[in-house]
Amino acid sequence: VHGGATLNKQQFISQEENVSAKKAEHSDEKRKIAKYCAAQIQGDDFVYLDAGTTTLYMIDYIDDGCTASFVTNGISHAKKMCRKGLNVYVLGGKLKQTTEAIVGLMAARSIHNFNFTKAFLGANGVSLSSGFTTPDTEEAMLKAVTVEKSFVTYVLADSSKFDKVSAVSFGSLDCACIVTDKCSNSKLKKLTVIKEVL
Repeated sequence: VHGGATLNKQQFISQEENVSAKKAEHSDEKRKIAKYCAAQIQGDDFVYLDAGTTTLYMIDYIDDGCTASFVTNGISHAKKMCRKGLNVYVLGGKLKQTTEAIVGLMAARSIHNFNFTKAFLGANGVSLSSGFTTPDTEEAMLKAVTVEKSFVTYVLADSSKFDKVSAVSFGSLDCACIVTDKCSNSKLKKLTVIKEVL
């Protein structure tokens, strides 16, 4: 407003919770999103699976005999896929304690060697003004490179992530299909493909 400031309706997320806390939040919605996303994987796919709780749930819905190949930066993800007998590659780099994700320049450089048919990414915030965001610069760098190297990108975001913004943007809204439980924002729906699974 003229001569003053207005309060933005968006919520800023500055800190990231650890994996245990994240798993406890919106788990029913995350599982429905994960099930839908797992069904998108074909046997001849070369898939990037981002570290995150919703992508971790995805592994529960991938068939044990799936012949797709997977690349991940999630330690828990790699172990879980290995136990299922899936073909999995793990990125090298810095291990982030809170999310158990491998991040950083080394990981981003190794992504350049791959060309993914599909990538499944998590996001801390989804907003009209900032696109897809995360609090960590190193994690954002890795996600941004993954988007560039993927034929199709899905961002898995339950409805609690909408109208939230974190410190670093890793992609505009039109760079990925958003898979969510529900989205009531009509402006958002005009900017990208949104699949509601609830």
